[in-house]
Amino acid sequence: MRPYWKGYLKLALVSCPIALHAACSTAERVAFRQVNKATGNRLRQQLIDEETREPVAPEHKGRGYEVAKGQYLIVEDAELEAIEIESTHIIEIDSFVPRSEIDQRFFDTPYYVMPNERVGQDAFAVIREAMRHKSMVALGRLVLSKRERVIALEAYDKGLLGTTLRYPYEVRKAKNYFSDLPELSIAPDMLTLAEHILDSKAAEFDPATFRDRYEEALLAHLKAKQAGAIPARKPTFAAPHRLVNLMEALRRSVAEDTKPAAPRKGVAAVPARKRA
Repeated sequence: MRPYWKGYLKLALVSCPIALHAACSTAERVAFRQVNKATGNRLRQQLIDEETREPVAPEHKGRGYEVAKGQYLIVEDAELEAIEIESTHIIEIDSFVPRSEIDQRFFDTPYYVMPNERVGQDAFAVIREAMRHKSMVALGRLVLSKRERVIALEAYDKGLLGTTLRYPYEVRKAKNYFSDLPELSIAPDMLTLAEHILDSKAAEFDPATFRDRYEEALLAHLKAKQAGAIPARKPTFAAPHRLVNLMEALRRSVAEDTKPAAPRKGVAAVPARKRA
């Protein structure tokens, strides 16, 4: 597959050619097109000059930096391509930090990082295994889409996982949202019941169990409609009952959790084993 970015990974005097590949994709999601409901034909967007209201040909489309209200400084593509800094072609590792110290709000987009040429595989493996043994994450910089980004690199399988990080000005302060929440004192017995519910639902993280139920329902709807069937409209969402007594709700939750599961049809119920 074509790499998203190609360049070099550099640690002190050690360097190796690498390639970045997108680790995630939304290409498999159901996608809709804009169509003319009267004709069924697909619609195409057209650029319109804001002042003259006339259509603009693609070759006249450009970039402008607003220097005053309604006044733009035209910037050509060649000018942007001429602005090259080292991180345009090289990810130079600036520092190593424990992954636990990186606030999860700063993680943005993941990429698979791998050696791009056989000649650099040894240097790549040395850097990867050194990070794996020290349980450290490397911080470097690279230019993606004409913008310099900080990237966190960590050992992942036979390669590296690189995740771009957001800048501090892109992350909103939590206190702006949580400062008005009151400090509440939780009764110990309530906390015990809540912890019991958590323990009863404890599991290992397994993304294979994830289901996009909306995507499944949407595909079923589209298939039924394509076959000429009119899908029955399901009842609208009903909000959960308003909580009146928190303690009673916790007790009922625990009681529901301790009920034996109903046997499936055609399967005989197996008596529970006695505890030692």
